[in-house]
Amino acid sequence: MRWTPQRRLLLEVLDGTNGHVTGAELVDRLRAVDPATTPSTVYRTLRVLEEIGVVQHAHGRDGREEFHVRPAEAHGHLHCSSCGQSWEISPADAAATVQAFRDRLGFDIDLSHLSVGGTCATCREARTR
Repeated sequence: MRWTPQRRLLLEVLDGTNGHVTGAELVDRLRAVDPATTPSTVYRTLRVLEEIGVVQHAHGRDGREEFHVRPAEAHGHLHCSSCGQSWEISPADAAATVQAFRDRLGFDIDLSHLSVGGTCATCREARTR
């Protein structure tokens, strides 16, 4: 893969990003610097960067693909359907669930694709008042 100016710019933008970002957000950030940025270049480059471990894709609460920049470890996500807040599920937090699916069904969960919707404690308390 050739390292074009657009691909270099994507790496610079990713370097200034912490946490999760969607491909569309990256396209917008890149276009703010270089209006000629094409979505296809961004998404193709993201696939290559995922192969080498710079980013990891997951799916947000609405199902859209998000990219986690420099993930330290695979993790899942909890999403509150009421307030929209999200939390990461660490491997330790998911261990019992992962093991239960492995034992019962012989199924290995890809934690980076685990996305659980529900209601957070704050929103649940607000509804009971």
